[in-house]
Amino acid sequence: MFEVPSILFLSAGIAVLAAAVLPKLLRQTPLSMPMVFLGSGILAFTLLPDLPDPDPILHADFTTHLTEVCVIISLMGAGLALDRPFSWRGWSTTWRLLGIVMPVCILVMTLLGLWVLGLGLAAAILVAGAIAPTDPVLASEVQVGKPADTEEDADEDEVRFALTSEAGLNDGLAFPFVYLAILISLVGASPAAWVGEWVGLDILWRISVGVLLGFGTGKLLSLIFFASKRKSFRLSEHSEGFVALAATFLAYGVAELVEGYGFIAVFICAVTIRSAERHHAYHQVLHSYVEQLERLMTIVILVLLGGAIARGLLEGIGWAELLVALGFLLLVRPAAGWLGLMGGKTGPRERLAISYFGIRGIGSLYYVGYALTHGNFDAEAQQLWALIGLVVALSIVVHGATTAPLMNRLDRRRAAEARKQHGDEGRAPTTAV
Repeated sequence: MFEVPSILFLSAGIAVLAAAVLPKLLRQTPLSMPMVFLGSGILAFTLLPDLPDPDPILHADFTTHLTEVCVIISLMGAGLALDRPFSWRGWSTTWRLLGIVMPVCILVMTLLGLWVLGLGLAAAILVAGAIAPTDPVLASEVQVGKPADTEEDADEDEVRFALTSEAGLNDGLAFPFVYLAILISLVGASPAAWVGEWVGLDILWRISVGVLLGFGTGKLLSLIFFASKRKSFRLSEHSEGFVALAATFLAYGVAELVEGYGFIAVFICAVTIRSAERHHAYHQVLHSYVEQLERLMTIVILVLLGGAIARGLLEGIGWAELLVALGFLLLVRPAAGWLGLMGGKTGPRERLAISYFGIRGIGSLYYVGYALTHGNFDAEAQQLWALIGLVVALSIVVHGATTAPLMNRLDRRRAAEARKQHGDEGRAPTTAV
């Protein structure tokens, strides 16, 4: 009765309009934009059987590159949004999340994959590495807002800062474990076959190159944007937001070209650009463009994920997989986070919030897609996609339903504590609770 292209154009128009309206409408409700679009995808692909099958295994390369672009755009947005200068002490919560919490999550999930799910070693490590990082895309609802353009507005509460900076860096730092899974799938579990390449290339070289080239690219671009002697190159005076996309692709491309971690390079590049003329209004222009583009790409991916679920992505999921997925989201990450942050600068309520909001999303989809196109996981491909899809879908629902109520409650508590301690509600962001 209706042609598929016409339906797709109509749906795209509705989706884009909804993307602009929903974040404001849903701000105080137990719903989130990812929940709406995931559900829309499930509904659309259930009611319209003529729509193409969005099977991530059938369209492996497309899935991998689509999620890849979405993640790097999100990383640029996260780096540009951070008001807090980069430092060892100021980012201490971040270092705890990266150095303690994430490795513990990877270890526990690997053991669960081996002992409970019956996965092989390579597949278990892959699942653990894929779902360990907090997602920079779907975690945007618990992250910092737009860049501040004055010193007075630059205070960020520890919860939003920690989750933003963690999401910015942990995607790149989880990659060594994905590479480890790929290596084991290709050469076997014997350490002699992979340990040299893994430590030398995948850890030392790739991380170092990502950091150095990200910093170098960001430094060069910031000089051009803000300090070029030629006015035509001082893009900060022209308010061209799409330049953020150029910075994203340049940092990612140059790092990947020499086998560095592009994810790390993009985030470091963004933080470096932000550190130049920190309160310049141009940062808001760049961030706004990235945020809009990220939102559009997120819609596409979540609708396709919903479509894949409607077409049978989760077939084969049993009680064991469901319990492991829920256990990871509700027990493993929160417990690891709570223990890893003890003795730090966060109060108990903040520590609980940071530990709980370890949202899994687009990055996890990218990792499993990347590994399946580079490693030898053919026999377990369906099971891996089903498990990762389940974890992401559950995270969208569980975290999406609780984000607004819990964060609003935490903000009210922080404001009350600021009034009690300092007599000034304006000091709420820096008041630990």
